[in-house]
Amino acid sequence: MNRIEWEEPYCGEGNNCFRLGVDGDGNAYIAVVGQEDHYLTDTRDALRNLIRDIKAGKADHLL
Repeated sequence: MNRIEWEEPYCGEGNNCFRLGVDGDGNAYIAVVGQEDHYLTDTRDALRNLIRDIKAGKADHLL
């Protein structure tokens, strides 16, 4: 497995902070800040689509 390159943390309101990362094999990662060793992973395309859907409001019913 390639090394994960983590972005700077993104924090919403309060302490809801997470990080996005990628590796050299085209995989994308999401983790809670401070728990980067417990991540979710998928392809970069899947992460890109997830972010687009969230921005489009498709996950608003979860909030």
